[in-house]
Amino acid sequence: MAKKKSEEHSGADANDSDYTEEPNFEDPPGFVDQITDDVLLGDMLAQRPSEADGVESVVVVDNIPKVEPVRLEKLKSVINKLFSHCGDIVNVVYPVDEEGKTKGYAFMEYKQAGQAEEAVKKLNNHRLDKNHTFAVNLFTDFQKYENIPEKWDPPTVQTFKVQSDLYNFINDPDTYDQYCVAAETSQNCVQVGFWQNVLPEPFELETRERFTDTFVKWSPLGTYVVTFHKPGVAIWGGSSFQKIQKFPHPATQFVEFSPCENYLVTYGPTPTGQKIIIWDIRTGAEKRSFVADGMSVLSMFRWSHDDKFVARMGENSIHVYETPSFYLLDLKSIKIPGIRGFSWSPTDNVIAYWVEEQNQIPARVTLMEIPKKRETRNKNLFHVADCKLHWQKSGDYLCVKVDRYSKLKKDKKDLDVKFLGMFYNFEIFHMREKEIPVDSVEIRELILAFAWEPIGNKFSIIHGEPNSSNVSFYEVNKGVKPSLVKRLEKKSCTHLFWSPRGQFIVMANLTMGTFEFVDSTNDYIISASPDHFRASEVEWDPTGRYVVTGVSSWKVKEDTGFNMYTFQGRIIKRTILKNFVQFLWRPRPPTLLGEEKQKEIKKNLKKYYAAFEQKDRLRLTRASKELLEKRSQLRETFMEYRNKRIAEWADQKSRRVMLRGHVDTDNLETDEVDEEIVEFLVKEEVTLLE
Repeated sequence: MAKKKSEEHSGADANDSDYTEEPNFEDPPGFVDQITDDVLLGDMLAQRPSEADGVESVVVVDNIPKVEPVRLEKLKSVINKLFSHCGDIVNVVYPVDEEGKTKGYAFMEYKQAGQAEEAVKKLNNHRLDKNHTFAVNLFTDFQKYENIPEKWDPPTVQTFKVQSDLYNFINDPDTYDQYCVAAETSQNCVQVGFWQNVLPEPFELETRERFTDTFVKWSPLGTYVVTFHKPGVAIWGGSSFQKIQKFPHPATQFVEFSPCENYLVTYGPTPTGQKIIIWDIRTGAEKRSFVADGMSVLSMFRWSHDDKFVARMGENSIHVYETPSFYLLDLKSIKIPGIRGFSWSPTDNVIAYWVEEQNQIPARVTLMEIPKKRETRNKNLFHVADCKLHWQKSGDYLCVKVDRYSKLKKDKKDLDVKFLGMFYNFEIFHMREKEIPVDSVEIRELILAFAWEPIGNKFSIIHGEPNSSNVSFYEVNKGVKPSLVKRLEKKSCTHLFWSPRGQFIVMANLTMGTFEFVDSTNDYIISASPDHFRASEVEWDPTGRYVVTGVSSWKVKEDTGFNMYTFQGRIIKRTILKNFVQFLWRPRPPTLLGEEKQKEIKKNLKKYYAAFEQKDRLRLTRASKELLEKRSQLRETFMEYRNKRIAEWADQKSRRVMLRGHVDTDNLETDEVDEEIVEFLVKEEVTLLE
């Protein structure tokens, strides 16, 4: 290093004028710096700009069709229509090759990052057509996937959480059924109590305050109970009814489960109509949503018995969706001009639908197999005003109630059409027989109600005038026309309720609150005719042993509650409950026993009678013993309270004597008291007579 000398301080003392050598900061030859920039400048490097900055709202859509320039505008229109549902799109880029043909992917920029995340959530794996399924990712994900560490770290072991047993309710050794009772405690606050129908008195399992805002509903197999709230709905289950899943759909009005409880459909209002969302119950994920114009009081969707398909009716078509993808079957609707209604078989993947008359072409009822879309049976009908489809629960029969007219009258301008001379036909399809033969039953009177026997081959009809109607019972057998087996005349019933096990039926008048219990195997004898004034609902328990009638506060505001009867109509319980809303038996899943095993049990049922009777006697004895113990405990409590008050009364005697002028009135003889009757004028009224 060069030496420096200060000329200005040349006269200074020797210490100040000494020359000094500056330190050398250069690296020696061959030096390797082992300190990285991340260590020295970590804070600053973390804030450096990256390629992904400003692209949080950009999504990359892969697997789009590769099209020529002449078809590009149509492709843009289709894709923009799909992605615009997730938010406002501010920029779209479709890369093309030298010939102007798209490369099979596109970039879309949304106004907000949250809209881009919604697009990835809803449209990733969306099937555009048979050959193209979208792969949608955030642009920022590419940086994340580039920085995957080379060394794989195994995930941490999660602590096992014991899940609630959702099927404990069917493990009861005595197979007692459960039910829930809902009562409104205040506006939008409903208390729900869960009970087990044990003998001799039901046992309360649990009561929840403010459990739901409106009402509750059981799932078809009884696994879940659903509650309604402002943000959406929730399902509960297990031994203590824990929350299993929640589904955010504000202002949901009603729901429906798929038959196998895999999916839940929620219906809620929108400013212009109704929004329907299909959810996966296990994961809580939204599978698909629909928007309908106008509000509908009926559900739009019909499920197949095995949850493999769900269908809805469109304009001149049926839309059948496959699960779990919820894409249209074969990616197209089933075109059916003039379709008016359809229904699934409860046991097979068969759709029954009917078509109205068009241009001199008769109305038609058709059976179609799904997914083959093969028509297995057609039935032409003439002079048809309306049809209703009624499947028997076992799927053995289909009844089509046909409203027909004998004359068609039009005015001179052919604008108004009037049906005159209405009569009714019941077309019975024998689903288990070869070529599905069809029988017909004609009735010339007004039809008020129809009901199949759930397990059996009978159906019942209420026909005639509402205040004096007839109830006819028909039996369907193989190879012969349905035969009338019994007619009960001059009945004032409006509804028919068969037992879930068949044989017994309740004929109800839900306007007057009168009921008649009928045994269809004993010459249709009426075993009982109880009354429950203003009752508006009838509920059979799953075993067919008990019937409940209820007076809901939705209909009246006083004398609300429910009555419980045996299947023969004998009253066993009356409950008056203020603001009672609804009573629901908990459904049971179908038995796992085969038909042969069930037949064997029924054949040898007498062998089990002694064991059942012994259980009943022990139960009654145990109940009597418990009742006596309860009464004894109540008596002891009362005597303890009485003795305590007697002791207090004795301690206060000196005080009483002093207050009563030193006269002991405790032992005063009643004979020494003179009774005096005093009369005085309370009120005087003057009435003038003309």
